[in-house]
Amino acid sequence: MRQMALVAFLQAQNCTNFAASWRHPLARTDSWSPDYYRHIAKVLEAGKFDVGFFDDRLSMPDMYGRDHAHTVQYGIRCVKMDPVTILSMMGAATTHLGLGATYSTTYYEPFHVARVFATLDLMTGGRAAWNVVTSVNDGEAANMGKDHHLEHDLRYDRADEFMEIVLGHWNSWEEDAIVQDKAKGLFAHPDKVHRIDYQGKFLKSRGPFTVPRSAQGHPVVIQAGSSGRGRRFAAEWGELIFVHYRDLASGKALYAEQKAMVEKAGRDPENFRIATLLHPVVAETRAEAEDKKALIDTLPLEIDSLSLLSEALNFDFATKGMDEPFTDEEIAGISGMQAMRDRVLQVSGKKNPTPRDFIQATGRGYMREATVGSPKDIADKMEEWFTERACDGFVIGATHVPGAYEDFVNLVVPELQKRGIFRKDYTGPTLRHHLGLPIPSAHR
Repeated sequence: MRQMALVAFLQAQNCTNFAASWRHPLARTDSWSPDYYRHIAKVLEAGKFDVGFFDDRLSMPDMYGRDHAHTVQYGIRCVKMDPVTILSMMGAATTHLGLGATYSTTYYEPFHVARVFATLDLMTGGRAAWNVVTSVNDGEAANMGKDHHLEHDLRYDRADEFMEIVLGHWNSWEEDAIVQDKAKGLFAHPDKVHRIDYQGKFLKSRGPFTVPRSAQGHPVVIQAGSSGRGRRFAAEWGELIFVHYRDLASGKALYAEQKAMVEKAGRDPENFRIATLLHPVVAETRAEAEDKKALIDTLPLEIDSLSLLSEALNFDFATKGMDEPFTDEEIAGISGMQAMRDRVLQVSGKKNPTPRDFIQATGRGYMREATVGSPKDIADKMEEWFTERACDGFVIGATHVPGAYEDFVNLVVPELQKRGIFRKDYTGPTLRHHLGLPIPSAHR
C-alpha cells in the first residue's frame, strides 16, 4: 500500500518558519544548544519521520529599512547557524531519521557542496539530503561579498550547471571502485574513479572527486522552487519536492502538472515525491486545539510580516505606506520569490497591490492557514489529500518547538498508522528506503 512521507520543517535559528514561535510560552529558550536539536531529532525518529529538513538563508531578514535592528529586537529569524553542522549532531543521536539541509547554488562552489553532503551521507549511513536553493535577496549577496543578488532566471540557469557538476562528482566513484586488497597493495581501481572535466557557461570543475559513494548512492536532492522556472528546475533535478498547495482542487491539478513535467524531462514520475506544507495545531479535542490556536494568534506582530516580506521579495517595504500601491516598475522589479508576488496579484485581484494586500494575500508572519483540530480532524485532511493525489506527503511546520512536534507524534501519527497510510517502522537503513526512491547507479 502507498505510504505517506513526513518531513519536519526545521530552522537552525531562534524560531521555526513561524517567526513568532519563540514568543510562545511553551517554546524552549535554548535553540542554540546541542540538546535542543538532539531532542527534536529523537522526537521525529520516534514518530518515524522520513527526514528533518533545515531551511536556511545566508543573512538576517534585514531588508526592511536596510537595517538589522528590528530583526534583532523582535527576534525575527535573527539567529542562523550552519545547518549541516547541526545535522551531524542530530545524526549521532539517531539511527534512521533522514537529515536534510539547504545550501545555495549561488553562493557556494559545486565541489564544496558535493563534498559536504557526500561526507554527511557517509557519516550517517546514507541518510543525507541536500535542499537546492538559488537564494533570494541582496542581504545574502552582501554577506557573500557581492553587490547584488543575481536575476531570478539567471540564477536557475547557473544552478543547472551547478547540478551537473555536483551529480557528476557524486557519480565519479563506481560502486566497486574500492577493494582494499592489502596483499596486493591495491586500495581502489584507478579506472573506476573518474574526473568530470566540466566546462560550462557559468561554472567549471575538474575532479576527481574525493569522497566515495554512500549506502544510498548519493544524497537525496530536495527542491522547492514554485515559480515557473523553479518548477522546471525541480522537474529536471529534484527527487523530493516541497510545495505549498492552498486547497485540494488546485493541489490535485498542480500535483498532476508537476508529475507530467517530470515525465517530459525524461524521468520516472513515480521516483519523484511531492510534499505540501501543513501547520497542524492538534489536541485531544477540537475545542482544546482551537484554544491553542487562539493563543498562537496573539503572538505575531505586524513588523514580522513587513520584515519577512522584504526578505522574501528582495524589496524594502519600509519605503511604502501600508496602503500605498506598488508601481508597475516596482512590481516588475521584484527579484526574490516571484511565485509569492504572483500569488498576491492573483489573490488581491489588483495590478498594483499595497503592502497591506501583500500581508493579507500571503499571511507572511502569521499562522492563518493552520489545520486545527483533534487527531481525527488532522488525519482526515491528510488522508484526503494523500489518497486524492494532491501530494505524496507533508512538510510539517511547527508553531513552537518542541511541543508542536511532540503533539503531532503522540496524537496524529498513531491515527495515520491505524489507517494504514503511514509506516509503523522504518523500512530500511537509508533515506531512499524511507521515501521509496531507487538507489542511483554511477553511470559511466
